[in-house]
Amino acid sequence: MKLNYKRTFLVGLAFLSISAFWQMYDGVIPKILTGTFGIGETISGAIMAADNVLALFLLPFFGSLSDKCNTRIGRRMPFVQYGTIAAVLLMLTLPLIDKSYAAAPAEWKLIAFIIVLGVLLITMGTYRSPAVALMPDVTPKPLRSKGNAVINLMGAAGGILYLIVSSVLYSNKRIGNVEHVDYFLLFAVVAGIMAVAVLVLRLTVNEPKLVAEAKQYDTDEAEVTETTAKEKLAKPVVKSLVFLLISVFLWFFGYNGITTWFTTFAGQAWGMALGDASLCLTIATAGAIVSYIPIGHLSAKIGRKKSILLGTAVLASCFAAAYLYTLYANSFSPILYLIFILVGFSWAAISVNSLPMVVEMCHLSDVGRFTGYYYTFSMAAQTITPIAAGALLENVSYKVLFLYSALFVAASFVTMLFVRHGDTVAPTKKSLLENFDTED
Repeated sequence: MKLNYKRTFLVGLAFLSISAFWQMYDGVIPKILTGTFGIGETISGAIMAADNVLALFLLPFFGSLSDKCNTRIGRRMPFVQYGTIAAVLLMLTLPLIDKSYAAAPAEWKLIAFIIVLGVLLITMGTYRSPAVALMPDVTPKPLRSKGNAVINLMGAAGGILYLIVSSVLYSNKRIGNVEHVDYFLLFAVVAGIMAVAVLVLRLTVNEPKLVAEAKQYDTDEAEVTETTAKEKLAKPVVKSLVFLLISVFLWFFGYNGITTWFTTFAGQAWGMALGDASLCLTIATAGAIVSYIPIGHLSAKIGRKKSILLGTAVLASCFAAAYLYTLYANSFSPILYLIFILVGFSWAAISVNSLPMVVEMCHLSDVGRFTGYYYTFSMAAQTITPIAAGALLENVSYKVLFLYSALFVAASFVTMLFVRHGDTVAPTKKSLLENFDTED
């Protein structure tokens, strides 16, 4: 039994389109809210956190709803197909409203922008879970680890594709002297990427047929569990779990503060255009991707906890170094690219090992529940930190952004020291693609 890589890459086109959208959302929407509409960073941060709040409710609901769906084109495909169509139409109206407001400000235009943005976020929430669930549906159980690695690669490709486009179209050379930046072309390109990706997916993937084929490889044997009875975790294990989940919350709190506000920060503190700021994020993403293989080998040798401690130490140091730089410089220096490469490496070290440590502490029958714990803490952090960081930028200074993130990541290093369980040394991956299987 071998994984059909071509088919899995095609299935991953849905996740590629989703990742391209969210990369653009984080990079552009804060600039529009603060720049065009003059909304304070605190309120802008609350708006930026709305997608995470909605995700807590929409993702499980529509994932479950798609489980019960039965149509001619499959269970997941209707959500992916029609959700993408609606999202493309909605997102193309946002830069039009933005441009109209810049030309002739009016309160109703701001209200219209917020409403359309809200409906767009709901629309994106309707098909993210079905899109992710499509891969396990069409992939036999023994091959899902490799399949998930391919999906992660496609998601990273979508993010980098957007960052490259924005770097080319919205560099300082092109928009440096423009009073108001028109983002319609960028939205149109991303909408085109989303539409083409899902169109190719729809034309090449026959979901009902592939699901039927995958089921032929699965047996009807009962799931093997470590215990048939519900057993409470030992107190030392519970303590480790609590500290690990606190660590998850803290490093997401620090890291997501940067990813949400960096392009806005770069414009305010360093005078960078969107495209130039996006290049920094591109380098960080590329640094993470090329680090997965060495991180996989490193984790196999020294264990998950030490790998995470290394990652949090390097990440906090990178953010601290960037903060010190902002104290003495008002413009960007290419030497900072090295910091962003290290940011990518350190985040890979954290993300590869954190979820496996969580589920290592539970019985096989509780993996789903413990995975839920992980995402509850990570999503909670990503909901709160845009607001907290936005309030700090608005009321203190933009220059404290990196210090803010450095302190929270450093705090996660401290809490990780109290984790005593879940540190089974991971086996070396058998293939290159399995090193990308982070479950994040």
